[in-house]
Amino acid sequence: MNFMGFFSFTQEIAIDLGTANTIIISDGKIVVDEPSIVALDRRTDKVIAVGEVARKMHGKTHDNIRTIRPLRDGVIADFYAAEQMIRGMIKMIKFKNSWFSPPLRIVVCIPSGSTEVEKRAVRDSSEHAGGREVYMVYEPMAAAIGIGIDVEAPEGNMIVDIGGGTTEIAVISLGGIVSDKSIRTAGDDLTVDIIDYMRRQHNMKIGESTAELVKINVGSVLTTLEDPPEDFVVHGPNQMTALPMEVPISYQEIAHCLDKSISKMETEILSALEQTPPELYADIVRNGIYLAGGGALMRGIAKRFSDKINIPFHVANDPLHAVARGTGIALKNIEKFKFLMRY
Repeated sequence: MNFMGFFSFTQEIAIDLGTANTIIISDGKIVVDEPSIVALDRRTDKVIAVGEVARKMHGKTHDNIRTIRPLRDGVIADFYAAEQMIRGMIKMIKFKNSWFSPPLRIVVCIPSGSTEVEKRAVRDSSEHAGGREVYMVYEPMAAAIGIGIDVEAPEGNMIVDIGGGTTEIAVISLGGIVSDKSIRTAGDDLTVDIIDYMRRQHNMKIGESTAELVKINVGSVLTTLEDPPEDFVVHGPNQMTALPMEVPISYQEIAHCLDKSISKMETEILSALEQTPPELYADIVRNGIYLAGGGALMRGIAKRFSDKINIPFHVANDPLHAVARGTGIALKNIEKFKFLMRY
C-alpha cells in the first residue's frame, strides 16, 4: 500500500501578513486573526506566546521576555521572529485529519513596493514555517479582489489601502497594477502622532496600546462629525511628576493632531492620480476610489478625501479584512490569476 500517496494531500492557506495584524484564511474562512507580535525568551529565543497573548505582554515584560513586532513598514524586519510568528499562527489552525502537519500551499500578500530581498524574506519565512509552494500577491491587488472589483476588466480602479506600516495606493486594470505608490505614512504613524500629542499637549506619557485605544474610541480626521463619539478618558503618568493623571480627549483634538499625516496621504493620492493615464483617470472619477485597511475605519476619512480630491471615496465593507479576503480568493484561483508570483 502506498502510504506516501495516502499522505500527500496539500492544505491551502492564504496569509495577510500585516504590520499590525496577521490574518490566515483556510477553506474560505478566517481561521486566525491575531496581532503581529511574538514573545520570546531572551535566554533561549524560544517562543513563549504569539498573537493576542503576546500583545497583552507588550510593554509589560521583564528582563527574561522580549516582545517583538517582526514587521516594520509592511516588511519583515526581524527574520527569526517573523518565522516563529508565522509558524505559531499556522499551528493555531485546526486542519482536518491534523494528526500530522500537512504540506502547505501558501499565498501571502506583500506591499507593492517590496524589493527582491524583502520578497525573499517572506518566501523563506513561509517555507521554513511549512510552505511547500509559496505564491505572492501585491496588497492593493488583494484588496481590490476582496472588495469585489473585477480586477481583470479593462477599466481603471484605484485602491487606497491604509495598513499599519504602509499605505498602498494603486491603480488596477486588466489584472495588473498600472501605477502604484507604497508610502510609509500609515496607522503606526497615527499612533505615534497621538503619543507625541499627549506628551506635548497634556504632559502625559502613554504607550502604544493606550494610543491605539484613543485612535479606536475618538480617532477622527474631521473636526465636525455628524455622529460624534463621546470623549475618551486617558489615564497615565504626568511626564514631570510621575503622578497619575486622567485627561478626557475629544475627537476634535485627535483630528488636529492627525492632520499632518492625513495631509501627507492626500498629497500621495493626488500624485498617484497625476501619473494615471487619462483613459483610466476617467474610469476612476466614474467609479470612485476605494478605501481599505484599518485606517479606512477612521471617522470622516472618506468625506475628507472626497472634499479634498473631488472624487467620491468609498470605504470597503469590513475594510480590515478586505486584503485577507482577496488573498483567500486569489488562493482559489491560482491557475486563473496570472498576476500571482511564484517564488
